[in-house]
Amino acid sequence: MKYIGAHVSAAGGVEHAVANAVAIGATAFALFTKNQKRWTAPPLKPENISAFKQACTSQGFSPEQILPHDSYLINLGHPQADKLEKSRQAFIDEMQRCEALGLTRLNFHPGSHLREIDERACLARIAESINLALEQTHSVVAVIENTAGQGSNVGYCFEHLAEILCQVADQSRVGVCLDTCHLFAAGYDLRTAAACDETFGQFAEQVGFERLYGMHLNDSKTALGKHVDRHASLGDGELGWGCFEYLLSDSRFDGIPLILETTDQERWPDEIAALKRFAGQQE
Repeated sequence: MKYIGAHVSAAGGVEHAVANAVAIGATAFALFTKNQKRWTAPPLKPENISAFKQACTSQGFSPEQILPHDSYLINLGHPQADKLEKSRQAFIDEMQRCEALGLTRLNFHPGSHLREIDERACLARIAESINLALEQTHSVVAVIENTAGQGSNVGYCFEHLAEILCQVADQSRVGVCLDTCHLFAAGYDLRTAAACDETFGQFAEQVGFERLYGMHLNDSKTALGKHVDRHASLGDGELGWGCFEYLLSDSRFDGIPLILETTDQERWPDEIAALKRFAGQQE
């Protein structure tokens, strides 16, 4: 079963994300549990938590169909001790917010070395940050998103993801989210079935599909290997529809949230409907 949706708004309360997902025909969704451009937020109110859980139950969304995303400000590999600690505390708060909502995974960008430390040191800091967060929480899986390699971001290759994963103490609570635009921008070709076979074969060997907890389905405005993160609507970018038909017809991508972050939200219902057709899940 393919769970297909988009990153929807939670404005006015996290419970509204559920209705926003239903309105576009989604069977999965992503959300921010707080303002993604601020370091702190008031604790979730009990009434919002209750309303979110009730809405998920009534609309048939299990925790495995929901992929919350943390704040864009967090850098778990920050080279400066004070800013690293600030990021770590913010990440722990994000994990705890997910726990309060009954969610089982948190998607995050791994971090950046800011050209002040080398890549391997940055990857080790990210793994240490994950370990600290898992020690202070109980159930949420830390889901590392691959990056485009823009600027000083790490996590743009499967080797980076594997290096972080192997340094996490609790292997049951760490996984990966693959973004198709980021993969392509980082140099992994997805334009043909043969290219997808090669790319996901590398992923299977170096990371493993048992680590895959979600995907972001985005076309790319920029060319292969340019390390520039620019999302496009499905079929409008360098990837084309073939990549997404491949993914939706492959059972290795069953049972995880497949989340649109494409640029034109008005097209989300049509994109979701097309993806459902590729998966043989027409309504």
